This record gives sequence, structure tokens and C-alpha cells, in this order.
Amino acid sequence: MGNTFRRSAASGAETNGRLADILRDLVDDDPSLAARLEAVGLDPSEVHDIRALDAVPVQAKDELVEARQSSRRNWAAPRIFQSPGPIYEAQPPGEDPWRWAEALHSAGLEPGDVVMNCFGYHLSPAGAMFDTAIIAAGATVLPAGIGNQQLQVQASMDLGVRGYVGLPSYLKALIDVARQAGTTPVDFPIRYALVTAEPLPDDLRRTLEEWVPVVRMAYGSAEAGLIAYENGAEAGMLEGEAVDVQVCDIATGKPIRHGEGEVVVTLVRKEAPLIRFGTGDLSAWLTDEQGQQVVDDRGRRRLVGILGRTGQAIKVRGMFLHPRQATSALQDIDGLVAFRFVITRREHRDEIRCEYVSETAQDLDQVLSERIRNALRFNAEVQQLAELPADSPVLVDERIWDE
Repeated sequence: MGNTFRRSAASGAETNGRLADILRDLVDDDPSLAARLEAVGLDPSEVHDIRALDAVPVQAKDELVEARQSSRRNWAAPRIFQSPGPIYEAQPPGEDPWRWAEALHSAGLEPGDVVMNCFGYHLSPAGAMFDTAIIAAGATVLPAGIGNQQLQVQASMDLGVRGYVGLPSYLKALIDVARQAGTTPVDFPIRYALVTAEPLPDDLRRTLEEWVPVVRMAYGSAEAGLIAYENGAEAGMLEGEAVDVQVCDIATGKPIRHGEGEVVVTLVRKEAPLIRFGTGDLSAWLTDEQGQQVVDDRGRRRLVGILGRTGQAIKVRGMFLHPRQATSALQDIDGLVAFRFVITRREHRDEIRCEYVSETAQDLDQVLSERIRNALRFNAEVQQLAELPADSPVLVDERIWDE
């Protein structure tokens, strides 16, 4: 953590000059950051309090991607990841570069545990994020990934797996497999789960807790890693240790204390820094009956949860899907006149259907299925229709979360 500015939980202020030192190095390597600071009259050598950065406009993800493409990138990293776009990101240095160990310990991880990691390891960073965090926390990883659920359940039983990280819906699928095999909640070895990347409705939480005593929700992003997590002490999610978290007015970008706004994070570090990065997620600070922000004994606040998205992107099976990505993936298929993706949810699992219109009676099911799987990294039901609603968006989210 030596190259990362670590804020004071109580004050959010840096007093030893290290903030200015890191910022000076960053602007030397990133012309876009230098321009952002200069535009608001900030001299990086004079920034000694992280709150001075509140004057910098919020940076959207598209702007971050463009900035990193133009910076003096060094790929000397243990891993490189590809997100849809494609967007390439290098793994930051350190034994727990995305800082998830904090949330894992809070959920119940103890040194020596075996923890099943059910996030994907291919191209996207989620699998590596938790892999490194579990090891840094002193536990052993079962790198399960996604798929082969019968084998995963068998391994969890054989190895006495105590912890789980992954989607809440995937944990439900593993429990269903275990139940079908005759396992009972008493015999099921997993004692705690840290789940993220999709909502956790109350009824799903109750179902999971019948089998896993501790189920905790966490919130993060590919760029920032851990942002906030449930710790069981209060409602909401506690902001993480080494990341500066704000809820900001969508129109002005200014931090707000009450009401709904965009989650904006800052990570002042030499590798893959984030300066007022807009996650696109909507949230609010948890307040008490008197309207005061709920804080822990160290002054850390709590987010109420994720209330929606500011833009057009939606999260499907734990990954963001943007209309632009969908259009780019399918736009050059011969005979395809129109299409849309309809996202529904059945038994706590996202279901995706690609409805399309062909200019002839030609069946494009196989072509579309393969293109979706290869370009967007998920499987979808494909259905040919005579026509689509004229005003339909590319992504239609019909999921209901409060059941």
C-alpha cells in the first residue's frame, strides 16, 4: 500500500504531504489528469487535502477509457484484463490490489479457511480480484469459476469449504444442486458468503440464509475494487478503508449529504488512479430518524445500497451491458433488420432473450447465438419475430427485484 494515498476515516484529509507527491507523479504521466486539475485551478504540488479534489468534474467511464489510452501506459503487471469495448486494464500492484480482504474478514473469513471463488477467471478481473484477496486474507482459494455445479458442490463437501464469493443467484444454484443430491442445510459446509455484482432481494437472502448462516452483500467495480460492504452491525453498506467515496448530484457533480445521487470514487495511487470517477451507480447515504448520516466509531458512512444506474447500461449476470456494445456486436450480420435484448428473471437468475427480425424468412438463430456468445460473453435465447415495437430500446429490462 506504499504507493496509495490512504485517507483518514475520520477526516478524509491527508496531512503529511504524500497526497501532493503522488499527484505530481500522476500528472507527469497522464496529460488528461493534468488538464482536469488545471481547468479548476489546482496545482498538484499544493493539494494536501483530498477534499480539494471535490472541485474536479466527475469523470465518466468513457472519459476514463479515453484518458488511459492516451496516457503513458506500462503493461508491466501480473495480469491484463479485457472488458467489453474492448477496454484493457492492468492489475494494480500489491497482494490485495482491489482491497476485498477487508470485506471477507468482516463476513467471517479466518486464516486457514478454504473459500470457493465463483467469479469468472477469463479476461474479466472479477475472478482475480477475489483470488488475490482470499490469499491475502490468509485463506486458500478453490478457483471454481462458473459452471460444473455438481463438481463444485462435491468439492465443497470434500474439502469442507467454509466461504463463498460470487453472485447470489449462483450460490442459490449450488444450493439447489446440493439439495437435489440429498444434502441438508446442516450438512452443507459453507458458513459465510460474500456476494456482489447483482441485487440481493430479501426473499433470496432468506433462502440463502437457510443454508449459509452469514450472507453479506458487497459493492465494487472493476476499476475501483471494493467500495462498500455489509458488516452486520447496521443496515446499509460501510464504505471501504482505502477508497474515498462520495454521493454526488447528477447534474452538478457536487457531493451531497442527503438524497439520491451518483456514487463517485477517488483512489489516489500511482498505478491505475481514479480521480473523481463516476461509477454510474445511484445510491444515497444512510441516515437516522433525525436525518443525520449513520457512521461507525471511526466516522465511516454507509450507503443504502444500489438504487439504479445513471446511464443506459444495465448489469446482466454480474456484468454491465451497454446498448452500444450490443449494437456493435450484431450490426454487421447479413439479413438482420432489427433486434433487441429482453432481460427477465426467473428463480433468481437472469434470463436473456434476443428478439430479432430478418429481412427474409431466413433463420439467423445459430449465427446470432454464436455472435452473442463470442462478442458479449453470455448465452441468450434467440427468437425470430415478424416485427419489433417501433419505439423499443436495444435493452429491455423486465426484471422485478422486490419479489
